Order: sequence, then C-alpha cells, then structure tokens
Amino acid sequence: MSRRRVLLRHLLSRSMIRSLSRASLLAVAFAVAPVFLGAAEAPDPASIAAPSGPALTLQECIARALQKNFSLRIQTFSTANARESLIIAGSDFDPTFNASIARSHVEDPITGSRPGASGNLDATNSRIGVSQRVVTGATVDVTSNLDRSSNNPAFSSLNPAYNSDVSIAVTQPLLRGAGIGVNRANIERAKLGVTIAKLDYKGSVLQVVRDTEVAYYNLAFAREQLAVRRFSLQLAQTLLDENTAKRNTGVATDLDVMTARVGVATAQNNVVLAQQQERNGQDALLALIGQFEFGTDLGAVSFTDAHDSVPSTEESFRLAKLNQPDYVATENTIKQLELDVKVAQNGRLPTLNVDGALGLNGSDRSFGSTYDRLASTDRYNWQLGLSVSVPWGLRGDRARYRTSLNTLHEYQARLQQLEQSLLVQVRSDVRAVDTNLQSVQISAQGTELAQRQYDLQKARFDAGLATSRDVLQAQNDLENARVNELQAKVNLRAAVAELHRLEGSSLDTYNISLAD
Repeated sequence: MSRRRVLLRHLLSRSMIRSLSRASLLAVAFAVAPVFLGAAEAPDPASIAAPSGPALTLQECIARALQKNFSLRIQTFSTANARESLIIAGSDFDPTFNASIARSHVEDPITGSRPGASGNLDATNSRIGVSQRVVTGATVDVTSNLDRSSNNPAFSSLNPAYNSDVSIAVTQPLLRGAGIGVNRANIERAKLGVTIAKLDYKGSVLQVVRDTEVAYYNLAFAREQLAVRRFSLQLAQTLLDENTAKRNTGVATDLDVMTARVGVATAQNNVVLAQQQERNGQDALLALIGQFEFGTDLGAVSFTDAHDSVPSTEESFRLAKLNQPDYVATENTIKQLELDVKVAQNGRLPTLNVDGALGLNGSDRSFGSTYDRLASTDRYNWQLGLSVSVPWGLRGDRARYRTSLNTLHEYQARLQQLEQSLLVQVRSDVRAVDTNLQSVQISAQGTELAQRQYDLQKARFDAGLATSRDVLQAQNDLENARVNELQAKVNLRAAVAELHRLEGSSLDTYNISLAD
C-alpha cells in the first residue's frame, strides 16, 4: 500500500470519522481527495492500447480510396462508354467506301448459221465508289464504273470494248432531315452524355470522399471509445481490489465486493462490444480504401480539426447549385431533351428531297484509254428530280413530338424538385454543423462535470460516505459522458463532410483534380 493511501486511511480512521460532523468529514474528503487521486489516477484513455505503426492520416485514406475504390473503378467504364458513344455519333458523317466486281458469260446459238455454230459474250463489270452524309442532311455519292465486254464472233468495231463512267449524285432533304442543327443533334447529345458521365463520376468521387471521411472518423471514435471502456474496466478493477481489501479488514461488506464484481463484469462486456465495433470500423474503412486488404493493420487515426464557425446557408446553396453533380447533370439532361424536341419537331414535316446527278462516259479498246477519253468526250448525262413522301396524317410523328415535349417538361419539373430538395439538404446540414458545434462544447463540459463528480464520489467512498454502487454509477456517468463527447465529434465531422459533398468543395479541400 502506498504512503499516500496509508495517510488517507490514517486521516479517515473510524474514530476520526465518528468524532467529526458530516460537513467536516466532507471537507476532509475534499482536502485529501487530490492526494489519493494522485496515487490512483489511471492513464489517459486515449493512450490505452494505441495501435502500433505509423499514423494514418485522412488525406492518405482518401488518396488510397481514389486509386482502389471499387465504386470509382466501376464508374470509369460508364465514362469510357460515353466517350465511345460520342465517336459512334460522329461516325454518321464518316465516308463509306464500296466496291464490287462481277463477271458474266453468255452462250447463244447464232441464228442462220450452220448447225452447231454459236456465239458467246464475256463481260466484266466493276464498280468503286464513296458515299458520305454531310451536316446539312445531304448524301453525296461519287462512283466510277468500268465495264469490259468481248464478243465472239465480233459484232462491234471495239472488241474487246471498255466502257467507263464517273458520276456524282447528291440528295438533299428540304424539309424533314434538313438543317445542321437536326443532323448534328446526335453528336451534341453524345457530347452532353460525356459531360453527364463525368458529372456522375464526380458525384461518385464526392460520395467516396464523404464515406471515407465518415469511416475514418468512425474508426477514430471506435478506438477512442475502446480506450474509454478499457479505462473504465481498470477503474472497476481497482474498485473491486479496494473493496476486497476493505472486506478483509472489516471495513466493507460482501455486498460491496459483489457490487464491484458486477461493475467489472459490466465493464468487461462493454470492452468486448467496443472491440467488435472497432474491428467493424476498421473493415468499413478498408473496404473503401482497398481491395480485399482486410488483413492490413491500420495505423493510428485521429480527429482532424473541425469547423469552428457556422457556414452560410446562402453561400453553401450557391456552391451546391454550381457543383452538385446530380443537379448539374439534370440541367444537361434537359439540354439533351431540348435537342430531342427539335428533332421530333422536324420529324413532323413531310419528306421532300431534291436529287441531282452528273456523269461522264467514255469507251475505247483499252483500260487506260477509256479513262483518258472521259475528259475530252462529249458523252455525259445529268439528272434532276424532286421526290415527296407524306405519311397519312403524320399521326405517329406528331405523337413522338408530344412525347418528347412531355419528357422535357417532366425533367424541368424534376430540376425544380431537385433544387428544392438540395436547398432542404443544405439547410439541414448547415443546421447539423451548427448543432454539433454546440454539442461538442456542451459534451466537453459534461465530461468535465462527470469527471469531477466521479472524483468526488470516489473520495466520499474512501471516506465511508458513499457506497460501491454510488461509485459505479458515477463511473458509468463518466464513461457515458466521454463516449457522448466522442460521438459529438464524429457527428460534427460527418455533418461537415456531407455539407462539403453537397457543395462539391471536397475536391478543393483534398486537392483532387479529375481528368478530362
């Protein structure tokens, strides 16, 4: 037994207790309590069972999450597909090359000739061309044909004969399908699709950052809570040891010892539950920042500095409207739907096309010379035509237009709903930050008060003025106060993390740049 404890027992001997009034005895207890507490004081709860290894910062966790998180990895495929969709939309204006070759033979008896006499015709037809759609809606075809024919017996002065031609044909819509805006609608829609995919990825990044922050703080809470529970177990064990010693000297009863043992058992159960929560918290963080790395031992985590002022609702809402991915993505979806309305509006028009073609022809005995004659020959052809097609009543096209218009109005209403919902969330999160700032301060005061109350009850117990039950109750109040203070810290940081996600400011906070 230490000298201070012997001094305390001497000062508070039974004879002295009987000779002092209750008020005087309480004064003595206050006077000697610091002496006793100096000997019995346990270590700081935060220092109990601290994880080994280097400290793990929140910045490191977020960096690992951006590299290994499954949600972000999955989202990259959607972004890549959006880029491919843009290429697909642009390919509508890529030229198309085509070529064909055919050979034919005709065997035919020659009328009026000797029996068994016959003639034959060999022909080879080849064609090459290119076709391209342009942004006005027109289709341009450039083709070249080369035909070779030979007769036996010969019926022409050119045998074999080569015939070639080069032609260009243009079909331009005048009503339906006409105009740059209508024909580039798919490309512009795909561009907006890429933007939306990037916004979705940004939203996933913001969500992962927020989830990582919360998981990090939850692990910090779980570990500090475990330290508090272990600290309480030490206090309960100390009380049991003291009661056992007092019972052996006749100062305490069996009930006091039993009460202390129940306190130890309760504290042990709290430690077991806290250990489970700590392991679950570590797994939750590892699931966000790694891939099947649950055997990894995470280093020490800690609470980072939190906001010490209440954010502005107006400023947070302004940032949210500018940066919140869901809101901005919906704005871009509306732009896509506006393009769909324009296309559907154009689709209500009849089909009216103007067709034009111009060709040059040449014939000669050889392959090369027949093309040489194209430039000097007066053999040419041209064609100009107009075609119209009108579905009866245009009922389907008009219904498609109304459908696209209704969808546009639907998403415009969705945007207003989302704006209101975003405002409600911002207001709620700003209130949460304000409330939790106050909770942190109040809970810290509550912890300080609970600590003083426990010290007082322990001193009164040692003076014989309180029971083991009183001490255990004070100890339980102190433990709950410490846990409540930790929970207030977690709640504050979670509220700040959620507000930053809504504002989109997490990217700047952690210096995250998203690739274009």
